[in-house]
Amino acid sequence: MTADFAAPLGANLTPGGANFRIWAPGHLRVAIVLYYPSGEEQHQLSPEGDGYYSGTIAAVTAGTRYGFRFGDESQVYPDPTSRFQPEGVHGPSEVIDPTAFEWTDADWRGPCEDPVIYELHVGTATLDGTFDSLIPRLRDLAALGVNTLELMPVANFPGQRNWGYDGVNLFAPATVYGGPEALRRLVDAAHGYGMAVILDVVYNHLGPEGNYLPLITNGHFFTDRHRTPWGDAVNFDGPESGPVRDFVIENAIYWIREYHLDGLRLDATHAIIDDSPLHILSELTDRVRASTSRPVLLIAEDERDAQALVTPTANGGMGLDAVWADDFHHQLRRLIAGDSEGYFADYSGTVADLVKTIERGWFDEGQQSGSGSAISPPSLVHCIQNHDQVGNRPYGDRLSDAVDGPVYRAASALLLLSPYTPLLWMGQEWSASTPFLYFTDHPDELGKLVTAGRREEFKKFSAFNDPDTREKIPDPQDEGTFLTSKLDWTERERPGHAGVLALYEHLLRLRRSEPTLRMRARGSFDARALGKGSLALRRTDSRGEALLLVVCFRGEIRVDLTRNSATAAPEETRWRYLLATEESRFGGCASWGRLEPDGVLHLTSPGAILLNSSA
Repeated sequence: MTADFAAPLGANLTPGGANFRIWAPGHLRVAIVLYYPSGEEQHQLSPEGDGYYSGTIAAVTAGTRYGFRFGDESQVYPDPTSRFQPEGVHGPSEVIDPTAFEWTDADWRGPCEDPVIYELHVGTATLDGTFDSLIPRLRDLAALGVNTLELMPVANFPGQRNWGYDGVNLFAPATVYGGPEALRRLVDAAHGYGMAVILDVVYNHLGPEGNYLPLITNGHFFTDRHRTPWGDAVNFDGPESGPVRDFVIENAIYWIREYHLDGLRLDATHAIIDDSPLHILSELTDRVRASTSRPVLLIAEDERDAQALVTPTANGGMGLDAVWADDFHHQLRRLIAGDSEGYFADYSGTVADLVKTIERGWFDEGQQSGSGSAISPPSLVHCIQNHDQVGNRPYGDRLSDAVDGPVYRAASALLLLSPYTPLLWMGQEWSASTPFLYFTDHPDELGKLVTAGRREEFKKFSAFNDPDTREKIPDPQDEGTFLTSKLDWTERERPGHAGVLALYEHLLRLRRSEPTLRMRARGSFDARALGKGSLALRRTDSRGEALLLVVCFRGEIRVDLTRNSATAAPEETRWRYLLATEESRFGGCASWGRLEPDGVLHLTSPGAILLNSSA
């Protein structure tokens, strides 16, 4: 054991034993309880001041189970910074030796400059639903062109199935996924394929079941000074907030350091409320980066379209690398699938507004602070699907269920050939037919409340609000809802799916190999509307060479590309055919469109065509 792996809290092995440390303000006495086959042992911990208690106990080894007892209580509580909960959120914690794993990624240098992010849910990405069962799939993802794997939250949650946003043991990889060593195996294997791994972490709330932090911290971990959609906010700026801030930041550092993770996706940062002079996100980014010599990719999910999120901390911002920019998804979904309820009502879904969104990155420039067009495109993450946009639909249906194949393929090309950072949702690359539903495994009464609360949350959507339809929505508590959501990887080879997979592989290969597509700065691209259902996206590089993607989402178009500076080929060159999404090898019709010698492009139905300039 080296000092580098000594976490500030929890159980840390020492020569001949282990040190235990906890923040438990307001408790007069704190004891550590150790469980052995012969029975339990209790040892009083010593107060350090400021609510911290610690003690070193001899003869403790990896695998020893333990918990904390406060004052005269009979109950023993799990460690809130436990590295492993083998018996679940209510059971004893287990001492882990984080140095026992033999890493093979010494030459790994971190994420690449052009991430292609693949988001997945560990429990449903494979039939077994474990970290280990994902490892054989890494070869497929690498062949696809994915270089960044994003795991939905894996912090230990109650029950056997959950999206992960009800996690309560923030330092403990979920037992049902295989626990600490299995996660290390997955990350190590991913690095062997040249693939970075980032983890979705939740610092805006904790789940309701198994959350002992309010009791352990005597109410100091949360505050009613601020409210979030999940209740009282995490106390980042009130009395006793210093240890809370440290708890969260040390958790972020822990994942990077002990699991060799390459970054974090921070859930719902708009619900991380902090009125202190130094915002918790700014402090977190600086301390995380200072904790490692490797590059770290930090991404926010945030609904505010705030430039400050990706402004360096030295310039008064929060210093994150990127932020989810959902306007692209919302405009596109309304345009091609017709969604108009709930938050989709704020989007027109016109080609003109989709073009503005592509030009800016966000649609509503300056909504909070600054404009999207002032942000480098790699700092904005675009998608046509993600876990929220599929899983928060009543039946968990995908975009490919709502639009025809040609439209889906065209939307895919627009996503992957744009200058923004693309995010793929698991199975998207082969137009998976399996849904992704919302599922939980709470005790009966809490489960009923969760089901009712979810339907209340989405009452603006008619399917959730109509009594007759609502009763047909799969119950989150039903195990079948979870099992139905598991991917079927055999689909990749079947008609109707194999062609889509071939298209994704080809587009991502072009993204890597074409110099023009590697230029992602402002000024290197231009988007224009060509009609009510069509648009053009032009990419240029420093040599003056260009690519032109023409996308038709409805009807047919006939356009003279030479008559508009945005669509005309560079001087002394002409457009040459490079790819069409409706080629037969991609599952389309080979006679779908043509480029005339005089520069007139005729597309007879939905799809996308990619042209390159040539002398």
